[in-house]
Amino acid sequence: MSSRPKILIVGNSREEGRELVDRLNGSCELIVVPSILRALSRMKRDHLAGVYVSSEHLQEAFQVGKLLQNERILEGLPDGVLLLDADNVILWSNRRLAEWNGRESVVGEKFYSVFDGVEIMGPDYCPLQTALATATPSTSTLRSGEHYFQVLATPVLEAEGPPHNLLVTVRDVTQETLQQQKLAAIHQAGIELADLKPEELLQMPVAERIDLLKANILHYTKDLLHFDVVEIRLLDTKTGRLEPLLAVGFEPAATTRDLYARPKGNGVTGFVAATGKSYLCEDTAQDPMYLEGSKGAKSSLTVPLILHDEVIGTFNVESPEACAFSENDLQFLEIFSRDVAAAINTFELLVAEKASSTAASVEAIHSAVALPVDEILNEAVNIMERYIGHEPEVTDRLQRILRNARDIKQVIQKVGQKMAPSQALPQPPDQEERPLLKGRKVLVVDADESVRSAAHDLLERYGCVVETAHNGAEAIFMACNVDLSENYDVMIADIRLPDMSGYDLMVKLNATEEPVPLVLMTGFGYDPGHSIVKARRAGLQAVLYKPFRLDQLLSTVEQVVQKSPVRNA
Repeated sequence: MSSRPKILIVGNSREEGRELVDRLNGSCELIVVPSILRALSRMKRDHLAGVYVSSEHLQEAFQVGKLLQNERILEGLPDGVLLLDADNVILWSNRRLAEWNGRESVVGEKFYSVFDGVEIMGPDYCPLQTALATATPSTSTLRSGEHYFQVLATPVLEAEGPPHNLLVTVRDVTQETLQQQKLAAIHQAGIELADLKPEELLQMPVAERIDLLKANILHYTKDLLHFDVVEIRLLDTKTGRLEPLLAVGFEPAATTRDLYARPKGNGVTGFVAATGKSYLCEDTAQDPMYLEGSKGAKSSLTVPLILHDEVIGTFNVESPEACAFSENDLQFLEIFSRDVAAAINTFELLVAEKASSTAASVEAIHSAVALPVDEILNEAVNIMERYIGHEPEVTDRLQRILRNARDIKQVIQKVGQKMAPSQALPQPPDQEERPLLKGRKVLVVDADESVRSAAHDLLERYGCVVETAHNGAEAIFMACNVDLSENYDVMIADIRLPDMSGYDLMVKLNATEEPVPLVLMTGFGYDPGHSIVKARRAGLQAVLYKPFRLDQLLSTVEQVVQKSPVRNA
């Protein structure tokens, strides 16, 4: 190892410092680097006796020196700012990165060694190397313990040749990342609230289904949202009363208290149900609207249960600490409450209450037969389309098959009514009469078997005669191949069928001799190709948003059929 003093020369060739070396009688070791930034790297590694900067690099030296002299500005930044050499060694850094990692200084250390058990999470898994190799900025996210950092590596371009230094900014994104992860977890939890197949739900007694939903809600409320005191009430749209669904940690008197969806005199819960606005009570002792729920509660958070922009209930949590809930808690609970509302609606849609075991048996038989009979009808009309005008005898036989298939369902219903005692008829005592629906023929068009099955269950209990089809073409065949006396009073179709849009189906229906009034269904406002907008312009009478409530389904069908006379059953 040489013991001669080292002179660092910043220039483009060794000749630039030759005169200086000659003056020193060759007693010094000469180190030549092409840029000021490379010089900074060598200054950290070597003990230098002096530095010589050529005239061509004076401006660059001035700029770098000015940057390092203004450290106060960089020290005040909330992000870490670093200068690295080609080996990822930190040549300079503001204090932020050292503070995050509990160190006095990070200068002279390799970049990744500063972090505790660093994990590169992407999108670029080699951001520093990528930035140097491509001479373009590269970004990635690092995980160190329980913290997350966003790294942006920008190459420092040189006049000639590839870059040898990187300017790196490091931002602490722990809070943002954890919030995104929690939002994703809440969304997944909402999906799992009612994550059962229709056939599984149908086999559950009513009490079991309610208990399952309650258990799922409480599980995610405690384990994911970390709320231990919970109350959920559902709105009775007829009376305006808020009926208790579940309550944990609330005083018995509070859970049995009569509350109505009114902005005054019914506490925070009544206000939220009436206005559809969330309410954050930071100090119960100072809030005149607050009514005692849990003993010793000092703050509460109440959000509406909203389904398709309509309030169907309230979700309330409380804490023994004042100001216990943040804006993030409010956002999380609002998101979760929408999934709770959808889960409650799904349970109601797929598994309506059975009046008694006898009536349930009759409905079960009918449900088991309904879709297979529909399949017979679908196949028959498809074959009939090929023979109409060519084989009258085949067409007549197919017409008889259609009549017999329809009779099968009617016979099952009539036999069930005769077998079941009057108090066990399919219509439960609290089910309102719907005279407009009795005898109405409804065709439901949807590729989803659970929707077709639910249509039978929900509409036929009110006296409708329901048939189903898988796609638009099948629906057209069904509508065109019935006697005038048996034509459909209304057709309910999904907006996105396997073979056409809801608007295209409407156009084809309007071109038939006996157009059938159409109702379109769509999920969560999804409208591919603006099908609903175009259909409304063409005279569409109604739209259903899935998952729909039973009362919405019935009211929509009534709205359409009341404009036409009842056809002969």
